[in-house]
Amino acid sequence: MSSPRPLRILHCFRSPIGGIFRHVRDLAEAHAAAGHQVGILCDSTTGGAYEDALFDEIRPFLALGVVRTPIHRTIGPSDFAALWRSYKQIRSLQPDVLHGHGAKGGVLARIIGSALRVNKCRVARLYSPHGGSLHYKRKSLAGGAIFRMERFQERLTDALVFVCDFERQTYFTKVGRPAGRNEVIYNGIGDTEFAPVVASPGAVDFLYIGMMRDLKGPDLFIESFAKAEELAGRTLSGLMIGDGPQQFQYEEMIARMGLGDRVRMRPAMKAREAFALARTVVIPSRAESMPYILLEALAAGKPVIASRVGGMPEVLGADSGALVEPADARALAEVMAAAGIDQHWAARTMPDAERFKSRFSAAVMTRRLMQLYGELTEESIFAEARLRTT
Repeated sequence: MSSPRPLRILHCFRSPIGGIFRHVRDLAEAHAAAGHQVGILCDSTTGGAYEDALFDEIRPFLALGVVRTPIHRTIGPSDFAALWRSYKQIRSLQPDVLHGHGAKGGVLARIIGSALRVNKCRVARLYSPHGGSLHYKRKSLAGGAIFRMERFQERLTDALVFVCDFERQTYFTKVGRPAGRNEVIYNGIGDTEFAPVVASPGAVDFLYIGMMRDLKGPDLFIESFAKAEELAGRTLSGLMIGDGPQQFQYEEMIARMGLGDRVRMRPAMKAREAFALARTVVIPSRAESMPYILLEALAAGKPVIASRVGGMPEVLGADSGALVEPADARALAEVMAAAGIDQHWAARTMPDAERFKSRFSAAVMTRRLMQLYGELTEESIFAEARLRTT
């Protein structure tokens, strides 16, 4: 069922960086092009000039505007103030759909959506974890508390949307099987991105692009690069692109290991610009959900080496030779060495291009999500009509 009328859709999330921000930008553009009114609510203290430029690009598609307010990463008393400020802003926008992304975005969308319902406003409440709280260990003190909160919030949720089956199964294991509706809708990228990016003259062997924090594995990239040189028996070259809280730590690591002339670091830039600077992309994450950088790299025709985490095996294939166990620098180095010396390595390991596009295009993602929005808003209308007649 598709929505019979234009919808007012608001996406709530904390940090306007990385994959969640990319995901929301894609949805906003596609749904605005389909005639819907879209807005964003997110943190005002995160991001820099690069993210500001991305906001400028997407702003013409945001009829409901951009609401930015301080939303801290950790749980604390400031969350109550953020909740109240967000409630006042969202109430004035009168949304039909509140879609929370990530743990903090999920809290805002579901609690505020439920408050609006108490005030007789029809609004569909959706939540996509995007990894987030699911990275915690189930038996840890923090994890136990967070998963109980997730379970409680299911009462305030009309649908859970997972970006890969791994994420859904992790939720089932750590939080429990939800009583309500849940869907797997894969991340997807636009048709214009399904075009090869040719390596420029002087391109390096290996590229890391992403957040500069241990969860994403920049330290593993550096350590594995050094081991790969030994295994390959020749000098290699590497490039690390991105920003983050541990950037200085990795700069020191490169210098300490004597790699400064072979591994360079550059600030965040658009992925396709970065792909032109390298021959192979390395995604050494310790944990992931469904990283966009994997989809972007494959669509650009770039060979990828990745950790066997999150939804990456669902993209590359469970038995792919491009996958390595997470946090295993030696295994990662062995695959990097093989990719660096074997010209046929990519042909043997990368997925079929047509099949990949049929599963991971933005058109498929946005269509399925719009169908879900429409069904949920229709259900809300029918439920209210039933209440009026009883």
